[in-house]
Amino acid sequence: MNYGFLIDTGSCIGCHACSTACKSENQVPLGVNRTWVKTVEVGRYPDVTRQFQVTRCNHCSNPPCVRICPVQAMYQRDDGIVEFDPDVCIGCKGCIQACPYDAIYMDPDSNTAQKCHYCAHRVDVGQEPACVVVCPEHAILAGDLDDPDSEISKRLAKGRQSVTVRKPEQGTAPKLYYVNGSELALHPSATEPNASFMNADVLHPGSGRHLQQTETAGTSYSGTPLRSGLPQGTGDLLAVGGSAAGQMVQVGWNAQHKEHWHWQIPAYLVTKGTAGGVAIFLAAIALATSGPSTLFAVGGLLSVVLMLATTALLLVDLERPERFLFLLVRPQWRSWIARAAWILTGFSISFGLWWALETAAVLGILDAPSMGVRMLMTAITVPLAVLTGTYTAFLFAQAEGRDLWQSPVTLVHMALQTAYLGGLLTLACSLFGALPDGFATPIMGITAGALVLAGVSIFAELNTPRASDTAARAQRLIKREWSKEAYGGGLAMGIALPLLLVVTGSPVAALLALLLAGGGMFAYELAFVTAPQRIPNS
Repeated sequence: MNYGFLIDTGSCIGCHACSTACKSENQVPLGVNRTWVKTVEVGRYPDVTRQFQVTRCNHCSNPPCVRICPVQAMYQRDDGIVEFDPDVCIGCKGCIQACPYDAIYMDPDSNTAQKCHYCAHRVDVGQEPACVVVCPEHAILAGDLDDPDSEISKRLAKGRQSVTVRKPEQGTAPKLYYVNGSELALHPSATEPNASFMNADVLHPGSGRHLQQTETAGTSYSGTPLRSGLPQGTGDLLAVGGSAAGQMVQVGWNAQHKEHWHWQIPAYLVTKGTAGGVAIFLAAIALATSGPSTLFAVGGLLSVVLMLATTALLLVDLERPERFLFLLVRPQWRSWIARAAWILTGFSISFGLWWALETAAVLGILDAPSMGVRMLMTAITVPLAVLTGTYTAFLFAQAEGRDLWQSPVTLVHMALQTAYLGGLLTLACSLFGALPDGFATPIMGITAGALVLAGVSIFAELNTPRASDTAARAQRLIKREWSKEAYGGGLAMGIALPLLLVVTGSPVAALLALLLAGGGMFAYELAFVTAPQRIPNS
């Protein structure tokens, strides 16, 4: 069995019966949608046509939402249906970021992820999904794609030349097929986000910034031309200001989805990067000393506090924080969110124990750890510290719905960020305990070098040509709406000023540089996290 959908857009009349039946059958709350009918108007008065596209989960053969889910709440059945279990969902919203089709939403009643699940409860008893049953034009087909005698298989074979799917370039192998699908509706970037729809004015969900401020080349429903921005390889359907035929395009209605990752994510990127970075430097210092180290005690305390702050930020970001332990007791090991939980836990325990031993020695409670113990703790802690600072790059790469996050530069930037934040904190801690002889200059050199290279990586992130239109649009959005955060915060405040301060060699200057670098990186990461979520995937 291999279930899939087929939508005959030429037969769809836009009655929204499928949307209504879906809401009724599955008790879908108001304000969110499992199935919706995207409406696009094309033409110039009085020659205007209206195109309808039934939109929902694609039940992909290669579903990225399943891979990123850390607790197996999203899973793929043997019959190909992508199902979810709200009883174990922790509300991390990773599946939403991974979906290239905007098909998943957070249920306002249960605070868990939800989506079309093919009416699996009906399929299991031999019935068709509710949307199929209610469609008055038989425009929606559902069935077994592996059965050559099924209606959906016959229809696909008959109309193979006119069948398409959404975003095939994503490699998800979607099983929601469209017959005679409109390119203007299939590709979200074919038309720009509109400031208003036919029947309602809407604000962009999230920050409250108006949709008109995103990727808009004119969005007035009264007839301002819209710009085409189709993915590479699909061809331009419209020229700026309309097609060659003088047609104009207006998205009449669509389901808008919220931004789900907010300030907590960039904040925790800074806290965990600093905590991991200082642990690496302190480990090197511990191996060079034999007695108690006040520097280790103070720097280690700050690292522990930063890890506690990291944990708090992650818990606040979860919609179901009381289920946090599911990450540890039922992890889905392909997910970098699940791996991250174990990395952070392992680092916190190993470094916390080491810090306790070193602090006890400073207080005279215990003897200083032997060199053998310090070497063992270094072997355990340093790899975990490196992963603590960098794993989010791999997590972002799993969020396949946000193309901007797929850049290999992200890993380099996070490694450099860990290095210079950790270096700055180590230098600042020398206010409380002297650095061993010969350490100050190398740490300053590493920190300054990491700052310079991080500035280069940020500039590359903002200006390197992108392979997909979606990533390019997010990049342009950062430079247009978030230029203060990206350039003023990320480069000026986060890189240039700390670089000028750190080369002075003063611990006080290092402390000020740390505060500037942390604030600047928060501003840059806020832009980097937010902008891709503004680009529609449906």
